[in-house]
Amino acid sequence: MSGTITKVSGPLVVAEGLADANVSDVVRVGSQRLIGEILNMTGDTASIQVYEETSGLGPGAAVVTTGMPMSVELGPGMLDNIYDGIQRPLPEMRALSGDCITRGTDVPALNRSKKWEFVPVAKPGDKVGPGDVLGTVQETSAILHKIMVPNGVKGEVTWVIKKGEYTVDETVAKVKTDKGERALTMVQRWPVRIQRPYTRKFVPARPMNSGQRIIDTLFPIAKGGTAAVPGPFGSGKTVVQHQLAKWSDVDIVVYIGCGERGNEMTDVLMEFPELKDPRNGEPLMKRTVLIANTSDMPVAAREASIYTGITIAEYFRDMGYDVAVLADSTSRWAEALREMSGRLEEMPGEEGYPAYLASRLAQFYERAGVVQCLGSEDRRGSVTAIGAVSPPGGDISEPVSQATMRIVKVFWALDSSLAYARHFPAINWLTSYSLYMDTLRGWYTEQFGEKYMQNREKAMHILQEESELQEIVRLVGQDSLSPADRLTMETAKMIREDFLQQNAFVDEDAFSSYAKQYRLLDMVLEYDVLCRAALEKHADLDGLIAIGAREKIGRAKMADAKTFGADYDAIIDEMKQQIEDVIAGGEEE
Repeated sequence: MSGTITKVSGPLVVAEGLADANVSDVVRVGSQRLIGEILNMTGDTASIQVYEETSGLGPGAAVVTTGMPMSVELGPGMLDNIYDGIQRPLPEMRALSGDCITRGTDVPALNRSKKWEFVPVAKPGDKVGPGDVLGTVQETSAILHKIMVPNGVKGEVTWVIKKGEYTVDETVAKVKTDKGERALTMVQRWPVRIQRPYTRKFVPARPMNSGQRIIDTLFPIAKGGTAAVPGPFGSGKTVVQHQLAKWSDVDIVVYIGCGERGNEMTDVLMEFPELKDPRNGEPLMKRTVLIANTSDMPVAAREASIYTGITIAEYFRDMGYDVAVLADSTSRWAEALREMSGRLEEMPGEEGYPAYLASRLAQFYERAGVVQCLGSEDRRGSVTAIGAVSPPGGDISEPVSQATMRIVKVFWALDSSLAYARHFPAINWLTSYSLYMDTLRGWYTEQFGEKYMQNREKAMHILQEESELQEIVRLVGQDSLSPADRLTMETAKMIREDFLQQNAFVDEDAFSSYAKQYRLLDMVLEYDVLCRAALEKHADLDGLIAIGAREKIGRAKMADAKTFGADYDAIIDEMKQQIEDVIAGGEEE
């Protein structure tokens, strides 16, 4: 069915003569067959957002509807790949048209000529339903891709292809359903704006180990949880997301560059193939899907890129994998919503954003979670959603930040003053929070005993005390403080510099295991306990501050993970002896 364009306003095209079309249908616009999506219908007139540059389009051009909603192709070939916001593979588009992609380029998301080794799992006579595994493909050295029965197909397997190499379009199995025999390939299609189904959802109860001490110890996120990383320009949002992508103990990472600068995506593209996965030594790209819709690419596709990414993540979750979705940034996505809303002449909400901004954000974050997957196997998978927020001037009172804060359970507030002081990650420990502490407490206690959470609570208390004492110091100077308060300031400084601060460019410090984090913090707090006991025996505070073991505590985070345990015990013993010497020296005087 075709219609005719009556109006063009940037990425918004209005066409009439589309009475049989539906909202969310994908259309082809003009002689170049640009990709678009119907936003709303009034009679036979459709408002269409076009995902490509519309210069040159004018009234009278044809619009043809495909009758299908905006969907993605799901199957082998997505990992180790980079897509644009509507799942067109950028490397293949570059091979066709060069560095400057020509409009209307239509390339399938999955390579139709590449052959994959299919290993059958199901056999004729098996009763199967949505989510059941028909066979497997070793997509990369890191990930075994499970070819599953698509949603809506249920019946008896009548035929399965033998083990061998096949393209994604070839039939690998046939299932006899109530409506007749259905031929299945390795490819599924799924509408991006609809959540993929599952059997049951669980409360997230296991932490995601990011290797970043301020995150894992003070403000942890659970696998299947939601988090936001707000912060002004230059505070390190992208670097935090890169660190999470590199080190998090998830099976698959979907990184969405949504409206950010092209050089940041270039950093990812240049760096990830060189990085080794700590679990198997393979390049990190082998378990990564990149979606690039940078600030110079069409604004309408920026809005779609978030949905494309979360749908791909749900597909891998349905195989039983833990997936992290990193969106950088949801503010640029919201700006795309605002632009399209303005062109549609909708009633604006606060700061010009559409009134449905909060519900759209919730639709994205609500697709995270730990679920029991469809299928007869007892598979559990998770999607963890982490979105960067870029409030203008760092003002988190603006609508996108506030709407996000009402939805997510973890808030890592980046602070430009920490970034300017070269304290990275620049997460402010006074304004950040995690609402997963209660559900994760059992896991931490089981792994490390009660002391892990006690140390965490004590460290937070010391940092809050330091903030209060700094007000006094600014007014009357540090000399007015009591020895106990001066010790609090010193301990807080050690927590900040020796524990929270991390160097992403030093291999030993870029990632910290839970065991190393526990011992590092324990050393600092043990120093605090021993010094307070010494002060009660009238030891000299300056002498306690000057002991040599303090320098070794500061350098302990750079120690090799294999030797750290022995270093930890040696430093504790040395610290105790030096504090005893200070006490003894005070008694002699």
